[in-house]
Amino acid sequence: MLKLHLQKNIHIVAFVGRRPQSKQYPDNIVYSDKSLQYFIENPNCCDIVFDCTDAYSAVINYNVFLEQNLYVIDLTPSQIGNFYVPYLTPITSKNINMITCGAQSCLPILKYLSMHCSDIKYAEVVTQISASSAGIATRNNIDKYIETTQDAIADIANIQNSKVILNLNPGKNINMKTTIFLETTDIDLIDFETILSQIRTYIPEYVITTPSWKSPGILMIQISIMGNSNIISKYHGNLDIINCSALHACNYIIKKYLDITK
Repeated sequence: MLKLHLQKNIHIVAFVGRRPQSKQYPDNIVYSDKSLQYFIENPNCCDIVFDCTDAYSAVINYNVFLEQNLYVIDLTPSQIGNFYVPYLTPITSKNINMITCGAQSCLPILKYLSMHCSDIKYAEVVTQISASSAGIATRNNIDKYIETTQDAIADIANIQNSKVILNLNPGKNINMKTTIFLETTDIDLIDFETILSQIRTYIPEYVITTPSWKSPGILMIQISIMGNSNIISKYHGNLDIINCSALHACNYIIKKYLDITK
């Protein structure tokens, strides 16, 4: 919400939650604790909805949003609509699925590697996040997180055999880290810096090691992400990365599909 509040081309109609307001918001932002009922009582009140609930609630919510013909940027692993990763996939449906924070971290690199490695037989993606960044919905959605991330790896990176692991680290000052292991035989690193520069246009704190051989036939890449915001902890990069990607999707919709002069 606060990232959107800084955008001159966006007006925030309301911040809608499921519980009484517990934080201070800017004076010109309306807060409602009516959840989905708010949209039923205020049909077509906006053009775009960011759904940050959970994978199971998002399915119920989307039936209402679909009826109102709203664009939905879905930050849950619900698998409704089409997967979206900036610069990798187009927006072709009213529901834009942001997959997971781990997918936003690894997919640009996996897509690159799938085009520059010979015969990838298997990919393993291990993501560590700070336990303090994982709320109730995240913990309830871990199975959906794994399933949705693996499906996106197959769909976007065209790597059909993959394993996804998510670790919640209870230690202090733990930033998001994703380690990729690939079973492959060869790699051509042409234009590697170009893809990194593209990622950093919307995720400034994206740090990655050059792909290296951990053992014969096993390629390893490590990604580290810290939050680039004074809104949340810098150690909650997993929250920042999916928010940055969702904001990118929002601006894509505004530019291509909405008349922002109205």
